[in-house]
Amino acid sequence: MQPITLIEGIVAPLDRANVDTDAIIPKQFLKSIKRSGFGPNLFDEWRYLDHGEPGQDCSARPLKPDFVLNQPRYRGAQILLTRDNFGCGSSREHAPWALADYGFRVLIGPSYADIFFNNCFKNGLLPIVLPAAQVDELFRACEATEGYRLVVDLPVQVIRRPDGAEIGFEVDAFRKECLVNGWDDIGLTLRHADEIRAFEARRRAEHPYYFA
Repeated sequence: MQPITLIEGIVAPLDRANVDTDAIIPKQFLKSIKRSGFGPNLFDEWRYLDHGEPGQDCSARPLKPDFVLNQPRYRGAQILLTRDNFGCGSSREHAPWALADYGFRVLIGPSYADIFFNNCFKNGLLPIVLPAAQVDELFRACEATEGYRLVVDLPVQVIRRPDGAEIGFEVDAFRKECLVNGWDDIGLTLRHADEIRAFEARRRAEHPYYFA
């Protein structure tokens, strides 16, 4: 998992509340469990004029010009600004996979669905919760300024605006440590690789008949 420390990037404003996981990555794309390749189908039904299917070449598909991610000013965005209850609906882990594969590293919004919120941390995304008034202010600034950028400093837990103003945010200490170090569940387990190997060797020596 790619670590998150200091993220500076363009902000894309998705001005919709209650965005469910089927909108983030529609159900027909859930056949794969590779954790990669979902970026072209992020918000598929909102981004494209036609119906998308797995394995389809998206480069020639007709785009909906009014959708935020199709607008040139938000190309390459790494920070997604959201509204209330983002990630509601089914618990599919493909939703954070698709967001990360597209290129997002940070989400900023007033609230998230619980399972989606937890899945973000396990898949290298930082979901920041801010009061609705601060989120409203960021939406206004983003829409008023082309190429609006923010700096998200996870180690010190602040968002820096272009004018130098800072917005603090809270994050669970253990989840923060995992993101800063790039540890997913497998990475956390492998930190104890020596102890695991020692246990396996001892068990083989004490109970050889288990391995006959």
